[in-house]
Amino acid sequence: MELLAGEATKRGMEVLAAEETRTAVGPAYWYGGPVAGAGLAGRLGFALLEPEDDWLARLPKEFTGREVRMATLADAWAVDRPTFAKPPRDKSFRADVYADGSRLPTDLDPATPVLLSDVVTFAAEYRLFLLDGRIATGSRYAVFGRLDPRPLDGHGTVAQEITEFVDRLVAEAGSALPSAVVVDVGQLLDPYRPGHRWAVVEANMAWFSHAYAADPARVLDVVLRAAGPRERVAPRDQAFVRHCGL
Repeated sequence: MELLAGEATKRGMEVLAAEETRTAVGPAYWYGGPVAGAGLAGRLGFALLEPEDDWLARLPKEFTGREVRMATLADAWAVDRPTFAKPPRDKSFRADVYADGSRLPTDLDPATPVLLSDVVTFAAEYRLFLLDGRIATGSRYAVFGRLDPRPLDGHGTVAQEITEFVDRLVAEAGSALPSAVVVDVGQLLDPYRPGHRWAVVEANMAWFSHAYAADPARVLDVVLRAAGPRERVAPRDQAFVRHCGL
């Protein structure tokens, strides 16, 4: 957050915490959580772009490397084997591997959307900030599930492999993503094949995604498109504007 705020200040933008916006007027941009963002969007005039809940579940398996399905929390409670479960957008419960559905929260609405997928191992995971279907910047963020940020630019051959994978992904499913979005990808270990294969981990809202070691200037470019003035939303992005109860 501090790096993005510093970059915004360099561009002559005023940076305010959510609680400091009581007298602010739009147009404005947003970087922060979905609840606060939804509450301020109407008054400050910004639109929040986000991927559709079931985007990952609709991808061909060649891009996911595993079975992924969209379900409700009620469906997930009936799962009887270890499964990775996560809310598709909001952090209503912890994304994790659950031994079975009985371990999932029971105090949420049974209709809460949930993404369920096979349990797999990612050797390394990378966060990519995409703008108009191209990687604006990126960062490694984890190695075997442990936080280990490193700029994507320093990865040489790996960066090239990621670019080629994302180009194929965008050609296949890019029209189902907003023009400014975050896509996480990883090196998926396969016990039946030597080496690794690339797979999509998930898609996220750029305005609610940690930058890790990505270039803050390019991250800000993506965030400003993903959560900027409503009147500047391009026609292709209208379908991806978050409903804020206005």
